Amino acid sequence: MNNKKILLSESEIPKEWYNILPDLPEQLPPPIHPLTNKPIDPKDLQPIFPMSLIQQEVSLERWIPIPDEVLRVYKIWRPTPLVRAYELEKYLKTPARIYYKNESVSPAGSHKPNTAVAQAYYNKIEGVKRLTTETGAGQWGSALAFACNIFGLKCSIYMVKISYQQKPFRKSLMHAWGADVYPSPTNFTNAGRKVLEENPDSPGSLGIAISEAVEDAATHEDTKYSLGSVLNHVLLHQTIIGLETKKQLELIGEKPDVMIGCVGGGSNFGGLVIPFIPDKLKGKLNTKFLAVEPTACPSLTKGLYLYDFGDTVGLTPLLKMYTLGHKFIPPKIHAGGLRYHGDAPIICLLVYKKIIEAIAYPQRAVFEAAITFAQTEGFLPAPETAHAIKAAIDEALKCKETKEEKCIVFNFSGHGYFDLAAYDQFFEGKLEDFEYSEEEIKKTLEEIKKFPINQ
Repeated sequence: MNNKKILLSESEIPKEWYNILPDLPEQLPPPIHPLTNKPIDPKDLQPIFPMSLIQQEVSLERWIPIPDEVLRVYKIWRPTPLVRAYELEKYLKTPARIYYKNESVSPAGSHKPNTAVAQAYYNKIEGVKRLTTETGAGQWGSALAFACNIFGLKCSIYMVKISYQQKPFRKSLMHAWGADVYPSPTNFTNAGRKVLEENPDSPGSLGIAISEAVEDAATHEDTKYSLGSVLNHVLLHQTIIGLETKKQLELIGEKPDVMIGCVGGGSNFGGLVIPFIPDKLKGKLNTKFLAVEPTACPSLTKGLYLYDFGDTVGLTPLLKMYTLGHKFIPPKIHAGGLRYHGDAPIICLLVYKKIIEAIAYPQRAVFEAAITFAQTEGFLPAPETAHAIKAAIDEALKCKETKEEKCIVFNFSGHGYFDLAAYDQFFEGKLEDFEYSEEEIKKTLEEIKKFPINQ
């Protein structure tokens, strides 16, 4: 048997992030100011973001240097291993070769520190004292708490209430790194109070938590807001995943036939596949890029490609994306990081141009795939990651039928050791297959169709 892990040395960590904006098949639709219905001036973002990140958000430079201070922190866990899933292949009796990029080896247990460290660094050098953010399952909150601790920043985290209740030890991890964590919606912000007035029992959502974190940052001079997905600069930082994967596949003479990642906002999936997109556009690769989401929150598979707010209350600029409507509150699935009404504009444009495909799975089938992976490969995945595993298994089974020896690569974006209560529910037969509300989606989409920019 060949080596199970394909490893890079620390000296081979990429020194630049890859920016796909100049290589997209068409220009990304600009963020729109909701009051003027005109493209937003980047300077309008200064109350919530440092100028260095605003510049990265709109940059057309293909390569952005990674600061030495960020690389120093990256070396705590990077480069991450690319692993051949031999035991899973054997179990499935597939001729496919399955690889996974193991991003769960970071201190926070997921891919999220790739951008958290960068964002904390850029805020620190511009004199920011505190960062606010939202978090769903807690992977992003953990990552930002870790990064803020390293760079000496205070950190305030609005955690979606249902995830706050489902995953109490994520909160413990954030506390260990010195962060303050609040179950959102809270009574601390106007946004939170507004939601609670309408629904005192609201389970919360990423959109609501974003509204609270943005308001907190905008109303305190020493504070900025940090987002863990969706925006261009976040996907930029995550491209270190795909850049390393490219090097690792080249070392063993492989070209990916299928690349898979779970999608909530799009950062881990984008981080894996974006460095491969130019080769696809140039005809050098014929890779199938597969974005996987829950059927309970099917933005890419059931949403519309329209301008919408990134948050629930409507504090953010309008972004062109596949959306279920910013007021859509997803069911209480355990994949909290995938409970988002929209997706990254970059990913959405590529889906719209049919360069990326999307698929959705129900919760129980995803957990079944997670257990199959744990019992063959040993690692217990996060519920979010399990969506990618389910798709990888399905693709491998198709190869079993067709006898094709395809190379399948997916992002193992995070471990599931803070999700054991969810696995207990699965074993006890108590895990539900929540379905989205067609009536609710229709209602929220009808509302945003009326926006002047969508006419």
